[in-house]
Amino acid sequence: MTDIILETKNLTKEFRGFTAVNGVNLQVERGHIHALIGPNGAGKTTCFNLLTKFLVPTSGQILFNGRDITTEAPAQIARQGIIRSFQISAVFPHLSVMENVRIGLQRTLGTSFHFWKSGSSLAQLNERAMELLAEVDLTEFADTLTVDLPYGRKRALEIATTLGMEPELMLLDEPTQGMGHEDVDRVTALIKKVSAGRTILMVEHNMNVVSGICDKISVLQRGAMLAEGRYEEVSKNPLVMEAYMGTTTEVLAGAH
Repeated sequence: MTDIILETKNLTKEFRGFTAVNGVNLQVERGHIHALIGPNGAGKTTCFNLLTKFLVPTSGQILFNGRDITTEAPAQIARQGIIRSFQISAVFPHLSVMENVRIGLQRTLGTSFHFWKSGSSLAQLNERAMELLAEVDLTEFADTLTVDLPYGRKRALEIATTLGMEPELMLLDEPTQGMGHEDVDRVTALIKKVSAGRTILMVEHNMNVVSGICDKISVLQRGAMLAEGRYEEVSKNPLVMEAYMGTTTEVLAGAH
C-alpha cells in the first residue's frame, strides 16, 4: 500500500471571484521528491501558501500523516514537521553562516529564540550546526558573514537551516531560481542528497532539475491539476506540451 504523507482533497482558493486553486487533489508519497510545475499563474505558489497556512482554503481538506490540518495555524503546521524553506531562511546577513544555522537549531532546545543570550550558552548547538553545514557542503564557509556568501551558497544555507528544524516534509519554493548552471547543478545534487530519509515537495521551473531528481510530478494549469506522473509520462502528455507551448516546450522535450 502506498504511504501518503501529504494529501489534499478538492483544495480550492478563491480571491473575489477568481479561482487561483481549483479542486486540487494532491498525494505526496513518503520518501519521494515530488515537483509541482506549471506555467506562470498556474497556482503553484498559492498551493504552497495553502499547505503552510499562509492562506486559508476556501474549501477542501489538507491531510498530513492522515490527520486533518486544514484549520491549523502556520506555527502548528511547522511544529508537526512541515517546513518551507523561506520560513527560516538566512535572514541575518551580518551573522556568520554558523550563527544562522545555530539560530535555526534553537527550536530543538524547547525554548524560544534567545537572541539576547550570550553566545557561549548556545555552544551546545555548535556540533549539530557543523554537522548540518557539512551535510550541505558549507563547512569551509562556517565563519563567513552570510552577506558575503555567493547566491547559490545562500540557498544551501537556507536548506541547512530548514534541516535544523527537523522537517518530516520539506517544501522548497523554486530552489534554483536565478542561478547559473554551476549553482543549479550544485543545489540539485544537494536536494538529492538531503532527500535521503525525508520527503520533499518543490515548486521548480527548471525542467532539467525536475527530470533529474523528481520521483513524481504534478502539473497545474489555471489552478487545476492538468497531469500527474513520472517525468517521462508527463513530458509526453499533449495537454502539458500545449500548456507550455511557446515557453518551455523545447525544454520539456530536451531535458535529461
